[in-house]
Amino acid sequence: MSNTKQARVLTGITTTGTPHLGNYVGAIKPAIAASAGDDADSFLFLADYHALIKNHDPLQIHQSSVEIAATWLALGLDPAKVTFYRQSDVPEIMELCWVLSCWTAKGLMNRAHAYKAAVQANEAAGEDNDFAVTMGLFSYPVLMAADILMFGGQRIPVGRDQIQHVEMARDIAQRFNHHYGEHFALPEAVVAEDVAVLQGLDGRKMSKSYNNTIPLFDTEKKLRKSINKIKTNLLEPGEPKDPETSTVFQIWQAFSSKQQAQSMREEFANGIAWGEAKKQLFELVNVELTEPRTRYIELLADRSSLEKTLQEGAEKAREVSRPLLQKVKASIGLRPMTS
Repeated sequence: MSNTKQARVLTGITTTGTPHLGNYVGAIKPAIAASAGDDADSFLFLADYHALIKNHDPLQIHQSSVEIAATWLALGLDPAKVTFYRQSDVPEIMELCWVLSCWTAKGLMNRAHAYKAAVQANEAAGEDNDFAVTMGLFSYPVLMAADILMFGGQRIPVGRDQIQHVEMARDIAQRFNHHYGEHFALPEAVVAEDVAVLQGLDGRKMSKSYNNTIPLFDTEKKLRKSINKIKTNLLEPGEPKDPETSTVFQIWQAFSSKQQAQSMREEFANGIAWGEAKKQLFELVNVELTEPRTRYIELLADRSSLEKTLQEGAEKAREVSRPLLQKVKASIGLRPMTS
């Protein structure tokens, strides 16, 4: 049982790709560090149902689930300290999603950012407003609400673009609680201001959609090759360089100590050559990833162990979801004839 003084923290990881350095710095590393403390009861899950909104390739969905699970465990996530599960292994989430759908106004979903963006893109292209919009995309915030409310999520770490969904989950919970009693805790979005958002190879935000990522657990050779591809300006060796506008320095800062960052800042002022800066960046990043990379390869080779860990996590999750769903269903009239 979790300590009642602990805040319930819940984070979902959508299984739509291979983890990269930006995922590691911006989400994985801080979440694992937080889960190791005594002030949080962490629920971390593979959001494979959410992945179906964007990806209909079964092989990619499956492979991404394997890679993401192995990544989190290789980087030090302790399944004994957290509840680490696959969304699709907890059927109560989807049952709750339908119940919540019956109490969610369509007008609220009309205001969801992802749906509005799709409509605007269709209008700009001269298409029907709802062209290629699935019910999965439209009702995505309800499933996210079910994810959160099912486990009493109190602190929900999100990027700024996801704050709206946590607010919607709160609205849905309040409406249900008003009609049927206090079933759901009201979640709050937590936006970490100090978490780095890494730039990619082209200087834009590192993202799979921009195809500018540096994979997390490629071979040393491929990691070096990716870092060498980072876009830089044409300043020659000996010419001072601005660290504030440099992707190389930004990634260096995300992996270095304060002392190392200051040292590299001085190197930039002294006109370090881009090739040398990238060489040192590779060495810094590689040192941090060498041991986890070895563990990651071991986990990929032992998928039965990965599966066992996720199944055990799902059972821990269902110890929470089963009784809550039973209580919710009873409150809305879905209960045995004899009760």
